[in-house]
Amino acid sequence: MHAYRTHTCNDLREDHVGERVRLSGWVHRKRDHGNLLFIDLRDHYGLTQCVIEIDGPGFDKVEHIRAESVVTIEGPVVKRTDDTINPDLPTGHVEVRIEEFTIQSAAQELPMPVFGEQEYPEEIRLKYRFLDLRRERIHKNIVLRSKIISSIRRRMVDQGFLEYQTPILTASSPEGARDFLVPSRLHPGNFYALPQAPQQFKQLLMVAGFDRYFQIAPCFRDEDARADRSPGEFYQLDMEMSFVTQDDVFAAIEPVLHGVFEEFSDWDVTPAPFPRIPYHEAKLKYGTDKPDLRNPLEIVDVTEVFRGSNFGIFAKAIEAGSVVRAIPAPNTGDKARSFFDKMNDWAREQGAPGMGYIILADGGGKGPIANNLGDERIQQLKDLMGVGDGDGVFFACDKEHGAADLAGKARTKVGQDLDLIEPGVFKFCWIVDFPMYELDEKTGNLQFSHNPFSMPQGGLDALQNQDPLEIISYQYDIVCNGVELSSGAIRAHDPDIMAAAFEKVGYDRARVEEEFSGMMNAFKYGAPPHGGIAPGIDRIVMLIADEPNLREVILFPMNQVAEDLMMGAPAPAMKEHLRELHLRVIEPVEPHKH
Repeated sequence: MHAYRTHTCNDLREDHVGERVRLSGWVHRKRDHGNLLFIDLRDHYGLTQCVIEIDGPGFDKVEHIRAESVVTIEGPVVKRTDDTINPDLPTGHVEVRIEEFTIQSAAQELPMPVFGEQEYPEEIRLKYRFLDLRRERIHKNIVLRSKIISSIRRRMVDQGFLEYQTPILTASSPEGARDFLVPSRLHPGNFYALPQAPQQFKQLLMVAGFDRYFQIAPCFRDEDARADRSPGEFYQLDMEMSFVTQDDVFAAIEPVLHGVFEEFSDWDVTPAPFPRIPYHEAKLKYGTDKPDLRNPLEIVDVTEVFRGSNFGIFAKAIEAGSVVRAIPAPNTGDKARSFFDKMNDWAREQGAPGMGYIILADGGGKGPIANNLGDERIQQLKDLMGVGDGDGVFFACDKEHGAADLAGKARTKVGQDLDLIEPGVFKFCWIVDFPMYELDEKTGNLQFSHNPFSMPQGGLDALQNQDPLEIISYQYDIVCNGVELSSGAIRAHDPDIMAAAFEKVGYDRARVEEEFSGMMNAFKYGAPPHGGIAPGIDRIVMLIADEPNLREVILFPMNQVAEDLMMGAPAPAMKEHLRELHLRVIEPVEPHKH
């Protein structure tokens, strides 16, 4: 007999009755029934009930063992009586009578219980993550993550992609976030950077002729945490293809994502090809470039309805360059006025002056806006929006960006408040035709709106002859249920196009040649047209597991301020180590207190 186990804690069934078995695992919980003591023994695979009578061998040891201690139990498998069968457990028709009981590792008193799914503060959960990971829900999530990654790998290989590993120690690159820097001992005063993404390396692989690359790639960005973004590091399905158009990239990644979501969830998944929504249309209809298509509401531009109207607040704002966006609230005509007032209060919480509304009824409208609009304009509003009596309409009036943003948030809130979000579905879409450039809101300077290495639609001619803010690019995002899974692009593989693109944001050619020397140099020696994408693994798992936070699908996440509470990172370095690296720590200057 094996020293620790003949079976796992998920193996035993009625046909094992009468066999002598040995199981090892954690004491999940104990239940004292007077003359009988029950132990639920847990391992990675499942749970088996074990039982000992008060006069059984080693009863004292069993009675005093703490939950989460690791033990080995030996004894015969016996059938449970009909009234004690547990149909929720695969092993629920049998139990093991404890005849030998060995303590492998006794547990101290627990800082948090493993049995049960009650919530605990983040600080305790992360400090004792090894205990947190023993809990059923999070344990399942991590196993699910492993299976999803295996499935993705298989699907990519089946499509002719090969997995290659790119460097972790590399050069700093302006990709939009802060780099993590690693000091070089051999080159004092110089630093490596951890890759924000394998962007340049995967493009160089295409130049090197490898055609179809993928990698489950670790990426490192010194960013603040959010519910859908981990601080520090994350993983992505990084892929790149040669001699492809945008359509080819979509055709390669859609079956992978559709297949994985269908394989690991019983929700309905958008069939391929996924809908494509141009960026400007998405911003207009949904107020965001990450639309949740489970919400049926669509925003409508109603600026012309209010232009020159008697509703002076909007009319004056329109003359000053504002727009008006309208959000339908169907079947709210019979709602109490408090429903509409609460939206107004909510808008103020978002930093807006408020949120106007009209309640459509009796062929006209009710409310202060309706009184100043007149029947003809109200009819115009109804025709534009496809709404009628019994519906409500909310309005966001601001400059285009602000109005879109507030209307998008209001669309989400109205959809949730009215319970309009379709349940049990994964709704995918592509956002396409991103603008190549945008104006920095603070400085007014031109900057890249997306990936700087993208191909502008129209190529060099567009860069030389079009208004930069009118240039659109072969850039695309894939979105699921309002979560952006990935950005991608067809790349600018011509050094002249790349130099001209960067010139628009203030880089002269010499600087581009210097900062992107690896890529610019490579492009001079024959580069194929190529493109790719990199869906986030953590977000994919989060969606499939139906979890609201990435922390629930990552083995050892950091807290909100990028600390590993379990391992005590970050921590000061030893003086000897700093000396080797020719580094000196400068303490932060305390701000003056007035």
